Amino acid sequence: MDPTSLLDQLRAAGVPAQRGRASAIRHLVLQAPAPVVARALGYHDKTTGHLVTEAGGTWSRYAPGDHTR
Repeated sequence: MDPTSLLDQLRAAGVPAQRGRASAIRHLVLQAPAPVVARALGYHDKTTGHLVTEAGGTWSRYAPGDHTR
């Protein structure tokens, strides 16, 4: 099974896959910083940034990068 065939099956069953995906990502960004979720899933930082705002997340002050200095 690949993502395309799974998406076809979900659509045939009447499941709106896009909404489920956004909902799952909103849940993730409430648990971890949006840039971390974006990098892990291959999304743009702005996309997960918008989703964290919609979800009411509190990771707005996360600064990515090396903090060992």
